[in-house]
Amino acid sequence: MNREMIIVLDFGGQYNQLIARRVRECGVYAEVHPYTLSPERIRQMHPKGIIFTGGPDSVYLPDSPSCGSELFEMGIPILGICYGSQLMAYRLGGVVTTAPVSEYGHTSVTVDDPADVLWKGIASPTVVWMSHTDYIAAVPPGFHVTAHTDRCPTAAMSCPEKKFYAVQFHPEVMHTVQGKAMIRSFVYDVCGCSGDWKMDSFVESSIRTLRDKIGNGKVLCALSGGVDSSVAAVLLSKAVGRQLTCVFVDHGLLRKDEGDQVEAVFGPKGPYELNFIRVNAAGRFYEKLKGASEPEQKRRIIGEEFIRVFEEEAHKIGAVDYLVQGTIYPDVIESGLGKSAVIKSHHNVGGLPDIVDFKEIIEPLRMLFKDEVRAAGLELGLPSSLVMRQPFPGPGLGVRIVGEVTAEKVRIVQEADAIFREEIAAAGLERGLGQYFAALSNMRSVGVMGDFRTYDYAVVLRCVNTSDFMTADAAQLPWEVLSKVTSRIVNEVKGVNRVLYDCTGKPPATIELE
Repeated sequence: MNREMIIVLDFGGQYNQLIARRVRECGVYAEVHPYTLSPERIRQMHPKGIIFTGGPDSVYLPDSPSCGSELFEMGIPILGICYGSQLMAYRLGGVVTTAPVSEYGHTSVTVDDPADVLWKGIASPTVVWMSHTDYIAAVPPGFHVTAHTDRCPTAAMSCPEKKFYAVQFHPEVMHTVQGKAMIRSFVYDVCGCSGDWKMDSFVESSIRTLRDKIGNGKVLCALSGGVDSSVAAVLLSKAVGRQLTCVFVDHGLLRKDEGDQVEAVFGPKGPYELNFIRVNAAGRFYEKLKGASEPEQKRRIIGEEFIRVFEEEAHKIGAVDYLVQGTIYPDVIESGLGKSAVIKSHHNVGGLPDIVDFKEIIEPLRMLFKDEVRAAGLELGLPSSLVMRQPFPGPGLGVRIVGEVTAEKVRIVQEADAIFREEIAAAGLERGLGQYFAALSNMRSVGVMGDFRTYDYAVVLRCVNTSDFMTADAAQLPWEVLSKVTSRIVNEVKGVNRVLYDCTGKPPATIELE
């Protein structure tokens, strides 16, 4: 299917893929590629526009990520963001240098050219999110300044004749008040997009592509019961029917009663015509995790053991060609893309072993963000109760337990998490929150219960608001809810004498504790 596309060239920032998400919110498809993508490949992709992302380097240093002049001669509109704006200025003859004073966080910007297409309809001043130590001291020939701050003379610049635009701040983050409007102006008014990225077309084209790719082959789906793997399973079911076998591995790291709940939905008594196999492997995973306390090590162990279990089940089924996983875009992003830093590897991406006994791994949702996955699930006819359920990491409670994983720690987290979710639902708050869960810290402290000294664990409650899971703010839960949850956990969960609430946003934290 030929569709409009914006290419996002990644120059090494931590959450640059938010740019692609914002473009897709405008109804236009976007893909992120490393800055090393060749001009030839870019021409073949026929993009309507290109966006340069931010990055941690200084453009004037010899080893910093860069691009050839050919990119500016293709006649394709370009928007530079942060490092991308400095790169555009530097490559086209402007001056970039260390700023006298760095800017970070919420910053007021004054618009100098309200007629500029990027600033149309935006009142001056407006608030943006800055994060830079270098700045554009002089714009290139043909450009003019369209906005400035008290500390940054070139907060934005443009060359309308060549359709080149640049902003020093980050319009992709929610802290830039009019950021989405700026991206929309670039996509529609500069690039001339019409907006043909719709979930129904994605579902239809994906089913056709999967059917053509798999043919008569046998497929094994790694079904966790979470939103992502559930959508992937139903998508594959519609593509190849009974050629699909869904294997649900209960690794003993699930939420309370979740294994039985998954089987009730996807098992033989459920509404879907799936070949369903449940593998109870808790003891096997606990044994492998003995002595492992470092988060990345735990992810690798869990990821490899998942694959080994699936391989064993595939051998029992016989001649399975493909393994399907519910990998989504944030998994890929955080596991490392191009020169971007690895935030944390995901068991189904960076945690995979080097050798897997399948012809190929299929990840039909690999380019979707979480809310797009939910939209695809609704398009496929999955019930809202399943599609909108709380996200759960593939490694499960293995990354909600700080330090070594044991059966006793899993029990504590399961009980505490069940109480937290129950009280959130009782307060009618669940639909207004992005993600919430209980985790177990590695801290033990002294307490007093029934006149006796205790030395037990501290449970950490985490609750965030987010639209895309790339950035998030800690939710301000009502104190009476937190108080009730705390009282129930310390009284009902053996081994806990303290409850903490995590108030950190993303960034600097991640949504999960590990």
